[in-house]
Amino acid sequence: MQIAIIDYDAGNTKSVSKALDFIGIENTITAVKKTILEADGIILPGVGAFPQAMAALEERDLIAVLQEAVAHGKPLLGVCLGMQLLLDSSEEFGYTQGLGLIPGHVKLLPDTAKIPHMGWNQLEVKQNSPLTRDQDGNFVYYVHSYYAVCDAKYVMASSDYSVEIPGIIANENVYGAQFHPEKSGQAGLEILQGFKEVITCASSQQ
Repeated sequence: MQIAIIDYDAGNTKSVSKALDFIGIENTITAVKKTILEADGIILPGVGAFPQAMAALEERDLIAVLQEAVAHGKPLLGVCLGMQLLLDSSEEFGYTQGLGLIPGHVKLLPDTAKIPHMGWNQLEVKQNSPLTRDQDGNFVYYVHSYYAVCDAKYVMASSDYSVEIPGIIANENVYGAQFHPEKSGQAGLEILQGFKEVITCASSQQ
């Protein structure tokens, strides 16, 4: 199994790679179309601002590559900002179109909450999936000022932060984690193992 970690200068690629190394999943940090399309699964990490991240993906011709990979059934996991990029659009610094892989919109956390949402928060599992198995009540590490607004059918797990924060979202073979699995200790490693299960299942069906 090989996971392609998308390299677009807007993600904490090395820490994601180290976490995958730790649980024995082969991975490569890449922006090469052929390598991405031939990988068994894809992780799109992300830190920073939504518009700059989308511009960086566009500059490297990666938007069409990611959409093509997903259309062919390749499992994709977006992490933190990478999860937000999966949605249709964001209001961060004005309107910016996203990848459109999970229906929804990204908006600023309400002023009833301390911004940014930074630190450990508890997951409440809403739907069963390999990524949410045994995760109900576990704590994961968040760092974000914007959050996903999407239909409940796409929300696998959430956290309470004055508003319900979608922590894990999914649409068919596309998954997103608003928190950082690679910084969330054992719970985060188990979520990455769950993504490995998704990839194994998808590979067996192709």
